[in-house]
Amino acid sequence: METESEPYVRLATLRQLHQVVAELNTARSLADTLQTVVDGIVVGLGYELACVNLVRPDGDLVVAAFAGDPAAEALITGRVGSRASWERRLTMGESWDGLRFIPHTEGWVLVEDDVPQWHTEGPDPRFEDEWHPEDRLYAPMYASGGELLGVVSVDRPRNGRRPGAWGREALQMYAFQAAIAISNARLRANMQRALVRLEREQQALRASEESFRQAFEYAPSGMAIAEMGGDQHGRLLRTNDALCRLLGRPASVLRRYSFSDLVHPEDIGTLLRTSAEGGRAELRLGRRDGTYVWVSLRNSVVADAADGPRFLLTHVEDIEERKRHELQLAHRASHDALTGLPNSSELRSRLGARLCRRPQAVRATAIEALDAAFETRPSVEGAPGEHSEHGFRPDGFPEPFEFPGGMGGPGAGGSAAGGPYDHHVHTVAPATDIDDGTKGLAVLFCDLDGFKSINDRFGHHTGDAVLIEVARRLTTGVRDGDTVARLGGDEFVVLADGLGAADAADLAVRLRNAIIPPIRVDGRAVRVGASFGIGWASCGMSADEVLRSADQRMYIEKRSRSKAHRRAG
Repeated sequence: METESEPYVRLATLRQLHQVVAELNTARSLADTLQTVVDGIVVGLGYELACVNLVRPDGDLVVAAFAGDPAAEALITGRVGSRASWERRLTMGESWDGLRFIPHTEGWVLVEDDVPQWHTEGPDPRFEDEWHPEDRLYAPMYASGGELLGVVSVDRPRNGRRPGAWGREALQMYAFQAAIAISNARLRANMQRALVRLEREQQALRASEESFRQAFEYAPSGMAIAEMGGDQHGRLLRTNDALCRLLGRPASVLRRYSFSDLVHPEDIGTLLRTSAEGGRAELRLGRRDGTYVWVSLRNSVVADAADGPRFLLTHVEDIEERKRHELQLAHRASHDALTGLPNSSELRSRLGARLCRRPQAVRATAIEALDAAFETRPSVEGAPGEHSEHGFRPDGFPEPFEFPGGMGGPGAGGSAAGGPYDHHVHTVAPATDIDDGTKGLAVLFCDLDGFKSINDRFGHHTGDAVLIEVARRLTTGVRDGDTVARLGGDEFVVLADGLGAADAADLAVRLRNAIIPPIRVDGRAVRVGASFGIGWASCGMSADEVLRSADQRMYIEKRSRSKAHRRAG
């Protein structure tokens, strides 16, 4: 009778197995899946107790789900057994294909290990295949790669007998399906956590982007993002409203430019030196109306993504007022407060910039230069004393050569190649007051005649007005690039480069004639004269020596004229 019913028993068990496996795949979370696994063993496979011991990240196994006895569930759920103890159990007893059965005759040695355990009480077995209360049956669950996911432990089949071949196969199949369900549940849980984390990161990114956008758009000073690297390096991609207002250009127009298109030509070098991360510069940018505004640029690099393109973020601060103040202070420090002319300090600075400490050598005559050329030029192709027909200018003089002492030739201001003054053009002076063709830097020292009496008779207000008008007339009478400075009191100095002796004398006469006409102050006409001394700047002299030389010549000129003729010129 039992044999006839066996196929029907297997079919019923298969139906139950199919049902519980279907329920495994409908669980919504890992916890639900684990509980469904143990419930299916109790309900579908006919065991009184079932437990899932799940492998933790540290390798030990924790009791993650229990079914069949609420008291036992409350007692051991969440308890942990070491990996070593579990590996010991999975190598003991009898191997039933993928299962591990430890009979009570061997299991007594496991009573004291750290694996949480529970078994049903009952009488000792009366026949050979009856289940003993201390028998243990385990079904390991492995992932597709062979990694141990956990162990299903069962206790006491309801029929009281050890499972036969069909029961073992059913439990083994169920453990295999349970491993798949647990792996899928873990994967879903990981994906859900990843999605939650991604959503949080995206929310944080959106919040960060919004914060950056608001900080960029509504910053009180100019901000710009430019391309970094490639053919379009430096092209403006985005500008904020403050920068558009500062430059008087809309954002759509600014996207056609780079900062190199907008910078003042004199500041392009400064921009190129600072077009990198952390670069800072103070320069001028062009506005739509053609004017320039002083700004401070500060660069930093931002990336679109971890490995994405990099952009240059530039902070543009308007420093026009500060620069204007600085220029005013610098102008006050270097210019006379009354006349606006360069003062004594600025005059010495400009004069000293033209002079080096090395005196100009005595210039050779044309004959001496020619002799020196033949003495110093090497012979051609090893023939001593023979010289190439080449190397001579059309005027008969040899091509440029190195003069003794490393100085230039007649009338030249250049230095010898390889010397310490390679890039310095020596300032030379005419040898005499007779014009010999040499052009030099003339220093005209001017002292007003009759100014003290104006101050004494009409007061300092009138005297200041006279000085201002004299400064205007002197400035009008010189060329662009010449310097007119007030040395102090009623003394003025004119620096005029590129003049010969006769040119300097003519300039002194023109300036004296410009000063002589009456000057009207408060309805009163006053007159002053002027005495000029002409000095020449020359390398090897200091600025003070040059001024002292011109001053001495001025006094000589003043004494040579009678007092009556000084004011009349």
